[in-house]
Amino acid sequence: MSEITVIGGNASEVLAKRLAKKLNANFISSELRVFPDGESKITITAKPKGKIIVVNSTYPPVDSNFIQTLSLVTKARQFSRQVICVIPYMGYARQDREFLSGEIITLSVIAKLLVAAGASKIIVVDAHSTLGLKHFEIPIKNVSAVPELASYFRRLRLKHPLVVSPDSGGKERAAEFAKHYGTEYIALVKNRDRKTGKVKIISASLDSVRGRDLILVDDMISTGGSIVKAAQFLKRQKCGKIYVACTHALLIDSAGKKIKRAGVSAIISSNTIPGNTSIVDVSGVIAKAI
Repeated sequence: MSEITVIGGNASEVLAKRLAKKLNANFISSELRVFPDGESKITITAKPKGKIIVVNSTYPPVDSNFIQTLSLVTKARQFSRQVICVIPYMGYARQDREFLSGEIITLSVIAKLLVAAGASKIIVVDAHSTLGLKHFEIPIKNVSAVPELASYFRRLRLKHPLVVSPDSGGKERAAEFAKHYGTEYIALVKNRDRKTGKVKIISASLDSVRGRDLILVDDMISTGGSIVKAAQFLKRQKCGKIYVACTHALLIDSAGKKIKRAGVSAIISSNTIPGNTSIVDVSGVIAKAI
């Protein structure tokens, strides 16, 4: 195998180190200095060799982490024509189409910037929609953390477990999780007001959840509104314990506490975003994609 260098961005240094170990690659860290006016100055700590892999998630502060990712890709391009950009959590993935007249498809802008910076390939984990991948003019690979999450939950002793998607849009994800876990799944029906963002569960009563431990599965949790509504609804159906499994745990504005207050026993997420819930490692699935 030719020489490989992994450059870890400030937002994903631990994951980048694990990936480098999986690939038996050189690891280079990056130093970040943020000036009083908010500008970022990034310095890589060594000279990369061979194929270069830049790893940096773009969770909040999203814009700053994107600029840092673009800067690292640009620097890497000076040393190699092969620059794989791994963005474990891709910010702006929800802005993949024009929902309301006049909205800018920001993901399309991001795609152009990554190409201009010099990325030759992009790898993301559980992108919010496959439609968004069509905005990229270079090869982009979407890998899933679901098998690893399901593997973690298989080690827990749950009572007659059932996988639940908080909405119909996540039905395929719940089906995949249930397949790997070895159980059944259902999908709730919700309605979200596009202007206010308010969520309402419109499913009928569910006798099928009574007394069963539930795993609420989602790709990402931001403010937790959908999960809270789903948990409250499911508790009214006399279910057992409720667990949450997600790839990207943003957990904005004390979302974790709100989810726990709604009756959720634990939140388990992957390490695409570092945090207290990020127990499941995705470096292995990223390494396979590379």
